[in-house]
Amino acid sequence: MINKTALITGASSGIGYACAESLAAVGYQLIITARRKERIKELATDLAKRYSVNVLPLVFDVRKKEEVFSAISNLPDAYKQIDLLVNNAGLALGLSDIQGGDTSDWDQMIDTNVKGVLYVSKAVIPGMIQRKQGHIINIGSIAGKETYPKGNVYCASKHAVTSLSKAMRMELVEHNIKVTLVNPGAADTEFSLVRFKGDESAAKKVYEGFEPLKAEDISQCVVFCAQLPLHVNVDDMVIMPTAQATASVSLFNRTQTG
Repeated sequence: MINKTALITGASSGIGYACAESLAAVGYQLIITARRKERIKELATDLAKRYSVNVLPLVFDVRKKEEVFSAISNLPDAYKQIDLLVNNAGLALGLSDIQGGDTSDWDQMIDTNVKGVLYVSKAVIPGMIQRKQGHIINIGSIAGKETYPKGNVYCASKHAVTSLSKAMRMELVEHNIKVTLVNPGAADTEFSLVRFKGDESAAKKVYEGFEPLKAEDISQCVVFCAQLPLHVNVDDMVIMPTAQATASVSLFNRTQTG
């Protein structure tokens, strides 16, 4: 049994949900967060029962600084020592050229994908510095390595996560804190359903004709990185479906990716 605590944001679905399950399976005590109250509470109950681990569900929006800092500062004593932070909460909204973009979509992507990572990290890092140990895993994207047409602001937000991860790695190395960036390619989660605002038909078309990544593929990579010896850190990992070579080049020439 691993005597460690992991905090996972955006854990009510997709990669965050899979990370919670995979980390519970290897014995982590969990703090799981999301905006969807019922989903996150159901997951907490299920994981605690199936894996015999302690699970604390928290409901807050990573975009809201006061909610983040309040939730983290008021953790029960048994959960205050966070050994692993998985900054997973993120989303893409819309698929349009820059001149046709919806500014409210832009705001939500930047606030979630960039500010959310900053707020949660800032709330957790002081404890890691005090203990001179910890690990932050940021879930990025192939969109943070490349740019594809009509992915403009989403790509920009994930490029920011790439840059922030590099900065964290440089600035926290003196405190013995690991920082890892995990970058999925096309993954069949709720990602496209959210991007197309609930249009199931449009979301399904994204993955037609090839086998995309599954959330569990990414969570296993997260567990791998988290379980390496203290002197070993994976700085940057890119995980792609075999059928996808770059963000915009795949076996079936899809252009809307992770």
